[in-house]
Amino acid sequence: MTGAAGWLSKTPAKLSAYTIGLVLIFGAAAGAGRVINPDRKPAPAAHSESHASPETPRAEIPGGLQVAQDGYRLRAATRQLSVGTARQFLFQVLGPDDKPVTSYTENHDKDLHLILVRRDMSGYQHLHPTRGSDGTWSIPISVDTPGQYRVLADFQPAAHHEAITLGIDVPAPGDYRPVPLPAPATTAEVDGYTVTMTGELSSGELGFTVSRDGGPVTGLEPYLGALGHLVVLREGDLAYLHVHPAAEDALAFAAEIPSPGAYRLYLDFQHGGKVRTAEFTAVTAAGEYVVPETPEGHADDGHTHD
Repeated sequence: MTGAAGWLSKTPAKLSAYTIGLVLIFGAAAGAGRVINPDRKPAPAAHSESHASPETPRAEIPGGLQVAQDGYRLRAATRQLSVGTARQFLFQVLGPDDKPVTSYTENHDKDLHLILVRRDMSGYQHLHPTRGSDGTWSIPISVDTPGQYRVLADFQPAAHHEAITLGIDVPAPGDYRPVPLPAPATTAEVDGYTVTMTGELSSGELGFTVSRDGGPVTGLEPYLGALGHLVVLREGDLAYLHVHPAAEDALAFAAEIPSPGAYRLYLDFQHGGKVRTAEFTAVTAAGEYVVPETPEGHADDGHTHD
């Protein structure tokens, strides 16, 4: 078709394209106006009931989840751990001026506590390294099994108002075979000692008693400024809980629990000149303990089946 009739037959299509072009042009201009024109007021946001008010306090991040906090940073010179053979582990705490910190406030009888634990919460060690004049900390460390380990440094710089716990991951090369988290229990056995836990972790109030050969152990020796030292770690992210002795003459502690979940508790106590560690699993209210599976995929309930 040619001539005026042909042109008219194509007119609707041409007008539609022209109309769409105008819409796109003016739409783009309107969007640009929102960016370019500073006097243009934005449309009110849709109302939501879930927004937080300026007065709502932010939840405090548990210790050990960050490599840096409040201007302080943990820097390890040793990049991997040794299995079976002790080798020096070197690290520094850098301050807000990016220089190694050399002055600390003593907490629990030490300037710095170093906690080492594998990611599956096994292989726990509580160590106290030596600090050089240049601010470099060092201590020989060996681990029993390969895997990814969390290294937690608990310390208080003299220039800071409170203690800080920083953490980094350090691998121990080899064939890593994770072990399941032990089931919750209120008793633990270590070197012939039976340690019993009382109280509820969810309440933050815990007590422990030590017995051996069927009778209570007397004469527990002070360790780190108290009769014992308790470390609590959260399953999943290994968040480090602040735990404080609640009595001078008993194994009693006050813990700050940040969330429901499964936790691993490590109680260090000293008797006969030797420090021992009793380990527990505890689940807080609304928390969850997952029954581990065997390699065949069946739940392991802790019993032997025929």
